[in-house]
Amino acid sequence: MIRNIKVEHLHETPIEKQETELVERKGIGHPDSISDGLAEAVSRALCKEYIDKCGAILHHNTDETQIVAGRSRPEFGGGEVLKPIYTLLVGRATMEFDGMEIPAEAVALQAAREYVRNTIPAMDLERDMIIDCKLGTGSSDLRDVFTRDHVPMANDTSFGVGHAPFSELEQVVYNTERQLLTDLKKKKIPGIGEDIKVMGLRENDDISLTICCGMVGRHIDDMDHYINAKEEMTEYVLDLATKYTDRTVSARINAADKVDGGCDCVFLTVTGTSAEMGDDGSVGRGNRSNGLITPSRPMSMEATSGKNPINHIGKIYNLLSTQMARDVVSAVDEVSDVHIKLLSLSHSWQVHRSSLKMVRTLLPSGLKQKWSLTTGLRTSPRSLIWWSKANLILSNSDICILDNTGVSKIDLRYKLPHFFLLFRLFCYFSTILSVLPSQLHP
Repeated sequence: MIRNIKVEHLHETPIEKQETELVERKGIGHPDSISDGLAEAVSRALCKEYIDKCGAILHHNTDETQIVAGRSRPEFGGGEVLKPIYTLLVGRATMEFDGMEIPAEAVALQAAREYVRNTIPAMDLERDMIIDCKLGTGSSDLRDVFTRDHVPMANDTSFGVGHAPFSELEQVVYNTERQLLTDLKKKKIPGIGEDIKVMGLRENDDISLTICCGMVGRHIDDMDHYINAKEEMTEYVLDLATKYTDRTVSARINAADKVDGGCDCVFLTVTGTSAEMGDDGSVGRGNRSNGLITPSRPMSMEATSGKNPINHIGKIYNLLSTQMARDVVSAVDEVSDVHIKLLSLSHSWQVHRSSLKMVRTLLPSGLKQKWSLTTGLRTSPRSLIWWSKANLILSNSDICILDNTGVSKIDLRYKLPHFFLLFRLFCYFSTILSVLPSQLHP
């Protein structure tokens, strides 16, 4: 449990004290986010189908979904899609198991339609989008790693990266998109579309937000209504930001709009997504597994959506490293910033035993020696809590998923026999109680 762990002090300016910081979030209706969501929805549906029919999750990866933009004529009070959006579900899936055929493509198509219907409610699936599916079978060596041992072998040489906690700017950017959709849209402005992109720039103590939002024409009566909606959204965003920062915040919504000179040009849509007119989408081009794009932080370029949750390191380790980083910050008060990096080698390591765990922490200078590590874990017992939790969390009874906010999490809805889950929980709590009975954290 403590082998191959490297911990070092972060010799850099804390993110909140750096002169500049950039953060971006693509909302759930952005074409890249739709691709991510479709890929993940298909993977989750296949997991359920495999468990229902075979008793276990079989090999699959559906992380190559592509969206080809359509063509539309948006108008105040309505509009129409002239050429439907074309969506291609691409990947690999197990089509046959012990002589039983599995309708993988039918399952994928149903899951994709349900996802679009729930995510982009203004989309008319009968005429606005074509969904096609081309799933092949996986290579024999990748399918084989599912059956070699009780714990699956890693199917890729890859790494995962996570950091915590979110900076003020990261919190502002993330919650701006979330609250515009889940709060303001539902309560007051139904014309807000799901395609919201938020770009945040911090220069010292000044934060500027540039927000692009595809407004839904059927809910916007005219230009005055459009302008008033933007003003209300701006006021809402500025008020929301005060919950996460005391810095000066400015916001601009649909900055490319032109509403004077007799040539009105605004970000108006029929469906609420720019995929209807000129904006294609691909898996992996949007948010990272924590729901943000953070060039000021260490990141992996790996696409997590659609990868199988049992042994694909590109998915599991990005999810797990983020969870571990959050656990460290929550459990150890002295840590103000932590970066977690996990590495595994294809076919050589079981998925729950990474070949390298790298932990980089930012601590007060007086605590450097307390947290120094060379060949093993030699620090306060509290750090063993999160490391035990991280190592015990992965097995066939866990499914790593992305919810429709784009934020990764571990979901335990799909289970193998409960005995193994209970055994793991027993080991986990036994470790905590034996290490630090007086400092447990909920």
